[in-house]
Amino acid sequence: MSIPRSSSSPTVVFLPSGRRGSFSKQTTILAAAQQLGEAIENTCGGHLLCGKCKVRIESGAFLKFGIESSPDHVSPMTDEEHSLLGSTPFRLACNAKILDDIVVYVPEEARVHQQTIRKEAGTLVITVDPTIKQHYVELNPPSPDAVVSDWELLRAALASQWNLSNLNISLSTLQHLQETLRQGQWRATALVRNERLVLDVRSGYQEGVWGVAIDIGSTTIAGYLCDLDSGELLASYAQMNPQVSYGEDLMSRISYASHNRDGLKKLHRAVIGAVNRVSAEVAQLAGIGPQDIHEAVVVGNTTMISLFLGIHPRYLGEAPFMLAHRGPMDWRASQLNLRLHPAANVHILPSIAGHVGADNVAVLLAEAQELDDETTLIIDVGTNAEIDLWDGRQLYCASSPTGPAFEGAQITFGMRAAPGAIERVRIDRKTLKVKYKIIGEERWSDEWTTEHPPALTPTGICGSGIIEAIAELFLAGILLPDGRFHPNSQSDRMRWDGKRGAFILVPAAETSMGEDILVTSEDVRAIQLAKAALYAGCKVLMKEAEISHIDKITLAGAFGSYISPFHAMVLGLIPDAPIDNVTAVGNAAGDGARIALLNKKQRGKAEEIARSVHYVETATHPLFQSEFVKAIHIPHQDDAFPHIESQLPKLTSIPRGRSRRRIRRQRK
Repeated sequence: MSIPRSSSSPTVVFLPSGRRGSFSKQTTILAAAQQLGEAIENTCGGHLLCGKCKVRIESGAFLKFGIESSPDHVSPMTDEEHSLLGSTPFRLACNAKILDDIVVYVPEEARVHQQTIRKEAGTLVITVDPTIKQHYVELNPPSPDAVVSDWELLRAALASQWNLSNLNISLSTLQHLQETLRQGQWRATALVRNERLVLDVRSGYQEGVWGVAIDIGSTTIAGYLCDLDSGELLASYAQMNPQVSYGEDLMSRISYASHNRDGLKKLHRAVIGAVNRVSAEVAQLAGIGPQDIHEAVVVGNTTMISLFLGIHPRYLGEAPFMLAHRGPMDWRASQLNLRLHPAANVHILPSIAGHVGADNVAVLLAEAQELDDETTLIIDVGTNAEIDLWDGRQLYCASSPTGPAFEGAQITFGMRAAPGAIERVRIDRKTLKVKYKIIGEERWSDEWTTEHPPALTPTGICGSGIIEAIAELFLAGILLPDGRFHPNSQSDRMRWDGKRGAFILVPAAETSMGEDILVTSEDVRAIQLAKAALYAGCKVLMKEAEISHIDKITLAGAFGSYISPFHAMVLGLIPDAPIDNVTAVGNAAGDGARIALLNKKQRGKAEEIARSVHYVETATHPLFQSEFVKAIHIPHQDDAFPHIESQLPKLTSIPRGRSRRRIRRQRK
């Protein structure tokens, strides 16, 4: 069946959107798209420089639209277009002119705001819609008798070529504007923020606009450099937060700031210096300079954000735990002494309450689309654990002071997650033989041989390792539910010092320092206290929501990615749930910061989340202390764990008097 050809006003149909219209012959496809609201990438403004407005002209009869389309229904490819595209089936929408009816397919990479990025787990989709866009313009050079400024010329060009009005210009850009325009022979690329502020101008046509997402953790500061045009993650880098030297946990740092005359200044300088170093590192990895970073999004807990802004955190250390500012904030990088582009904007996500900050809002922003009608716990395990509960209708949140034990602090042979740290432990239930894995060596210790020795030897034990070690000791019957070492344990790995027991995890001959690596009674107690605080926070939220079971648990944060869900449940670190429904999502706070960096509308969503969450203050909640005491037991004093019950040892705590007598007899 043939379809009659049109006359002076050919029909153009865009796919996959289905937008269509009639246009005069010789109209460019790009102009037709703009009239129909079909957003096609064209950074250079149709000057045959960027090659981004690629489209494909379909062939054949399209009965649905009543037209017949052919690549011959547009003007021939020019030499300039061919140099950009080569031998491809595409055309540039800015150069191809309409001669007759056509169906135009716009590929994914040419659709404005439709690029997507997925987290490693493949569940998070980010629509790219940044605050900054780059626009290429060609200016009319001023005549000798013209009374006009360079800024007026640039503003007029942006208005006529990009329909941008009511623009302002940053001071740092104005200071170099005249030289930049003349270097480019009156051709320039302007970087415009929110269609209001020209924050940078480059000579000629220059692509590239970059932003950085920063997650300021109590222990680690992580940075993620992104291409704001494509959304691609270009580089990431993390370093220890130098504030650790002033205190392991948040209260220690608040105390340091309060009791030292220059304490706040030192803590502030430390975090600003670290953010500058992280930004410089990711920039170097991507082959740019930190001054090329035009946008930043920063998240962190409330104490970290306060210290980042130079605000004294003293009122976060005492009830009612007041914040200086709870909403989202925007500051110039230069105001914060950040060595980014001088006009770069730094956006800080909102906080929820005194001890639930922008990092938790970022986690919820990243995980919100995963929430359904199942009850879900989201736990970001760290020095200060943030806990979120979704009951199918309402979000609840709380903070729980777990302390630094999960980071390896307060543990006899504890260390950060670094090469040589024991990260996995297994203990044979019958022989009590131990095997382990260390960071930097892929094989388990029982696979090491003299012919193929390990690349490293153990130097200590990190957070995931100590959790597995204590859980395995309990499963093997070496630890009692109350946390004491069983006095009847028949193993040459046991050591006793009066009432205190210790288990030799790695003998001295296998360690790098020639000393036994032990798990001591004090280590067990430190982990018990930390896990009890976390579990009690979960129970308080469950009682607030009036629910008795959890369907899914999401573990966020770097630490959450490495702990074994099974061992965490055995220990009583998390409530009972189907093991297969306990998942790790990595640094969800960093993911949320990237979402806000790449999509300006998501910043509004973050603000909505912060306003709608029901916050529960555990420090003053009447049930927290009683729940904490019950949660000290392994896995718990009262709560059942049906999903792992068959694997738990049939042990009960023995009377303390009997325990002491048994130890004395063994030591004789």
